[in-house]
Amino acid sequence: MRILISADMEGATGVTWTADVVPQTEQWQRFRRLFTGDVNACVAGLRAGGATDVLVNEAHNSQRNLLLEDLDPGARLLTGRHKPLSMMQGIDSGVDGVVFLGYHAGAGQEGVLAHTYLENSITGVWLDGVPASEGRLNAALAAEHGVPVLLVTGDDKACDDARDYAPDAGLVAVKECVSRYAAVCAPPQVTAGLITAAAEAATGRAGRGPGAVAPHRVEVEFDATHLAAAAAVVPTVEQVAPRRVGFDAESMTSAMQAFKVVTAIAAGAVEGIYG
Repeated sequence: MRILISADMEGATGVTWTADVVPQTEQWQRFRRLFTGDVNACVAGLRAGGATDVLVNEAHNSQRNLLLEDLDPGARLLTGRHKPLSMMQGIDSGVDGVVFLGYHAGAGQEGVLAHTYLENSITGVWLDGVPASEGRLNAALAAEHGVPVLLVTGDDKACDDARDYAPDAGLVAVKECVSRYAAVCAPPQVTAGLITAAAEAATGRAGRGPGAVAPHRVEVEFDATHLAAAAAVVPTVEQVAPRRVGFDAESMTSAMQAFKVVTAIAAGAVEGIYG
């Protein structure tokens, strides 16, 4: 049984604000340990449930946040940026299930540090007309490869989101959202046990299916018109409203590749504090 963990940081135990997840800050150094603890708790549960290979794909920011020296030796770590499938690198390697660890709600939604790819310039993303978090986008990519989402951890809003896009997945809420930058947090001694138990139970749902490639429509709304205009220079992308662009793709893989281009161009068009 081979399992992929897509590990994001905003939904990790205790994380509530910017400095907790921005590299090189004192708070980030602290929360790297808690983030690694969540991953280790998940690995322990997966291994107890019969997983023979666990690949952890770093999915946050620099994608160099987890502490390899503290990682459970029952896992391997895929770390670093510029991976073709980004947060989902490894989903095409024959894995039998995927865990979304440390996930969060999407742009424009309520949740701790809620966003979709860009921290503050995207106000909404839609996949085939449905509001889409990173979790929904990544679940669609997993489905294309026939890989079930086994478990989602994050705040309670991330779990609410997952109930819709991965109704069969296990859920662990490690904190309760109060606002974008505040939450009622359980300590790591508590969340570790919850994650381990849920991960062990989740292995019973592992099993790769045939997968299915289908066309998709993605729309992205920004907080400023010039970001939409910048993204619309991509040949397959059209500006459908002053702050919104959209594009069609023949598969979820190509949709995510185009989405990465759109977000990269938009990020490059942000100008200082005016955005």
